[in-house]
Amino acid sequence: MSRTTPALVKLLLFAAVTLLATALLAQTLGAFPPDGVTYRARFTDVTGLLPGDDVRIAGVRVGRVSDIAVVDDNVAEVAFTVDRDVPVATSVRVAVRYRNLVGQRYLALSEGPGDGRPLRADGLIPLTQTRPALDLTVLFNGFRPLFTALNPDDVNKLAYEIIQVLQGEGGTVAGLLRRTASLTNTLADRDAVIGRVVTNLNAVLSTLADHDRELDQSVSQLQQFVSGLTADRAAIGEALVNLADLTDTTAGLLRQTRPPLAADVRALDDLAGTLDRNSAVIDATLGRLPQRYEALTRVASYGSWFNFYLCDFDGRVAVAGHAPLTTPGVSATAARCATGGSQ
Repeated sequence: MSRTTPALVKLLLFAAVTLLATALLAQTLGAFPPDGVTYRARFTDVTGLLPGDDVRIAGVRVGRVSDIAVVDDNVAEVAFTVDRDVPVATSVRVAVRYRNLVGQRYLALSEGPGDGRPLRADGLIPLTQTRPALDLTVLFNGFRPLFTALNPDDVNKLAYEIIQVLQGEGGTVAGLLRRTASLTNTLADRDAVIGRVVTNLNAVLSTLADHDRELDQSVSQLQQFVSGLTADRAAIGEALVNLADLTDTTAGLLRQTRPPLAADVRALDDLAGTLDRNSAVIDATLGRLPQRYEALTRVASYGSWFNFYLCDFDGRVAVAGHAPLTTPGVSATAARCATGGSQ
């Protein structure tokens, strides 16, 4: 029992707080009618006014609209509740006003001329002491030319100021006119800019008009070019296909030749190193080549063959275990051998 008691106490406290918060929320949203005095007022038009909307005096909420019904076939009767500590006189004036530009309404109570006698509970306020909401459609249609030239923020601000002035909630007609004049001057400045743009556009169009023949020729040539492309679209398509095939073939060839090419590049690197290491021998050999080529040219000067003349001959034969045997030398007495030309 000792373990469950704290949990039970916490549960009861949570339930009580939840019920209290729910009741306050329901009261705020208008689920429960406030504790006050109910009155009735008749209007020629209450479009947009809904049960639960505010009832205000000098902008302070003092009650809520509880019911709306049609009486006498064409008159709307609105029942509303006002806090008990707020006195309501028989000379009260009731008006439907806009709460915001979204379209929400509320009832505004104000004191009118009269003896100020208290209005009894469930008392009826006649049509002569009520006023419907402004007809925003008619109102804003008159400002449509101005609204169409403004950005949305300026439209919203000006529209709300118009509603406040006409409902008597703030500002004056003079202030509204000053605001409208400022916006009109802004539009006039923009009109000057637009005029300059139109002037510049006229200059551009005049230039185009002066070169209309060249422009026409360019358009005609472009049309011919496009027509030619259209006529050759099949050949162009085939060329693109063949180009794709060529690209694939080239890629395949490169894939096949890449390993041998890499081996050749490595072999060339080795060859370059060998040549560099034997550069002295190569230079000497290249230096003797002109003389060798000159002698070779003389040998081949008689035709497409080489002539060789044996001018001197001797020999030496090596025998194992004996001294080498030397053959007697033979020398030719021809004139060519005497001059030392070819051997």
